[in-house]
Amino acid sequence: MGSTLKSISLNSQTPTLLALSLIIILPIAETTSDYGTLVYQNCTSKLVTGSTKSHSESLHSFFEDLISKSSREKFYKTTVGDDNNGISGLFQCRGDLSNNDCYKCMASLPEMSHTGCHKAVSARIQLHGCYVRYETDEFIEERSNFNLLHKICDEKKAVVLGFEEVRDAAFAAVESGVTDGDGYCKENYELMQVIAQCEGGLGACDCGECVRVAAEIAQEECGTSFSGQIYLDSCFISYGYYQDGIPDNLKKGREGSKNNNNTGKLVAIVVGGGAALFIGYAFFMALNRLGKKQDDC
Repeated sequence: MGSTLKSISLNSQTPTLLALSLIIILPIAETTSDYGTLVYQNCTSKLVTGSTKSHSESLHSFFEDLISKSSREKFYKTTVGDDNNGISGLFQCRGDLSNNDCYKCMASLPEMSHTGCHKAVSARIQLHGCYVRYETDEFIEERSNFNLLHKICDEKKAVVLGFEEVRDAAFAAVESGVTDGDGYCKENYELMQVIAQCEGGLGACDCGECVRVAAEIAQEECGTSFSGQIYLDSCFISYGYYQDGIPDNLKKGREGSKNNNNTGKLVAIVVGGGAALFIGYAFFMALNRLGKKQDDC
């Protein structure tokens, strides 16, 4: 699809060292997010045609079922109700949330649904730590794994030499990581943290492709934004760049790789070919891993 990652030959004889002699680090705003914060909600304009009371009862049962499972599961699909008032849907929590945090995140969703999407025949509500989507049996919608649902791009733009190379290498690492693991990957790469996750049940190859598409959208739409979030129908990718090092509270939880390079506080200027060599080598290794996984797909 013409991405930066695809344009680099995976069979090149040696990794091309990035032309990077120094990186100037400028002040940026540190961003943190609470898992219960609303990112977006999409409610269809079509409303239920049957009994509103029956729909409310089915929706109540639906959320009860999901919330009861959220203390033990990170992903769950269910169908409730009868032939006239059936509701099908699922929830998913982010892979690095504890079971307790997953439960707390899910517990806040019924009220949001009632307030914003109560009579809608289908809805999707995305929080930072979890999401739910559902539809009534009368509204079965065709879905595409790669359909763009929502995007957020930081208004602040990087004027840091080598920013795009570091970003793209981190994207390549999580693309490979989600296919190697269970559909979730967090990478702390230099001063960049990237998180990617696919919907439970999505195959490894489809998951890697979904994250690749999300990364391409981030590259094209967000450009050199210091942070961005891209939500597709079946996956998301989120990244942030941190001037003074990735905050400790954001390092908690599962990571997709143990080969992370957290430099702590990096001040003013990082000089020399050592940094360029490291970035170039890491980028090359990530692309090689990705190429092998794509060959399997």
